[in-house]
Amino acid sequence: MEAVNGTDVRLKCTFQSSSTINPNNIVISWSFRPLKPGREETVFHYQQRPYPPLEGIFRKRISWAGDIMGRDASIIIQEVKFTYNGTYICQVKNPPDVHGSVGEIRLRVVTTASFSELLLLALAIGGGIAAVVFLLVIVVSCRRCKKRRQRQQEGSEEAPRKKKERKDPTVCHPSRAIHLYMSETTLEIDSSDGMISDASTKSESSSEEEGPSSDEEEEGDDSD
Repeated sequence: MEAVNGTDVRLKCTFQSSSTINPNNIVISWSFRPLKPGREETVFHYQQRPYPPLEGIFRKRISWAGDIMGRDASIIIQEVKFTYNGTYICQVKNPPDVHGSVGEIRLRVVTTASFSELLLLALAIGGGIAAVVFLLVIVVSCRRCKKRRQRQQEGSEEAPRKKKERKDPTVCHPSRAIHLYMSETTLEIDSSDGMISDASTKSESSSEEEGPSSDEEEEGDDSD
């Protein structure tokens, strides 16, 4: 694996065992073999608790990042340097299972990230931006759909109101209304025999006509 100079790197190591995992008995050891000829150096040791190196090039640079019950024996190297180029060996013993295979990781410290790592970083950033844009589009679409539904509901509520407000077609316009008037009728009683004669309609024209006739009768009587 590759790591940029001055960054932290996680060396992953997982294990399997035919025996039950016992945190009190399990032993984990990490060692380092440099690229150039040289002696192998102890990097990390775990037995009931982690033991970082107290001397050497890895002093105060190693931290525990594993989980015994999760079968993980990983460590973290902080602020890697070019002198850390080499092979890292991980060995786990879970008595009575002490003859398991040994894991190896070859680390190469570089000045800048390789093209593949930059590509992965760009894809991660682009994917994050695309996800945010997609979520915004969904939110905007939901709001528009909600507004359309509200407008449709308001329109459906106004339609029956307009129908109710329509005027009754049987009601006439005031200018076209027919005005009815009642005429007064009187009953005439003949004084001679006490019989009720036919009803006569009283109006202005009749009263005017009756007036002169009575005067003429009086003048006739006077002449006689």
